[in-house]
Amino acid sequence: QVQLVESGGGLVQAGGSLRLSCAASGRTLSTYVMGWFRQAPGKEREFVARIYWSGGSTYYADSVKGRFTISRDNAKNTVYLQMGSLKPEDTAVYYCAARPTGLLGSYPYWGQGTQVTVSS
Repeated sequence: QVQLVESGGGLVQAGGSLRLSCAASGRTLSTYVMGWFRQAPGKEREFVARIYWSGGSTYYADSVKGRFTISRDNAKNTVYLQMGSLKPEDTAVYYCAARPTGLLGSYPYWGQGTQVTVSS
């Protein structure tokens, strides 16, 4: 089992920045992929970014590319999502997720989510 706890959400004005954190525990994460997803009211949950814990390879949704950065801190077992140039359409509940590297496309472990609200 992997336990994930997100933090860092809040209210920010358009153009501002926020950093989300995801503290992970329960397993050695070197063989895991960590992802950030978000769900806006009335919409499907969508992929935002992911990082391979080992090696640090990253991938982003087109909607956030160039504005968001995903990173991890091995010593703290924590994944971050640095969000910049925020837009009202970035408003959503943001979720951290984890999957073993061999489990393509399916994330079995999820955090509880943290709300991000961007005002115009």
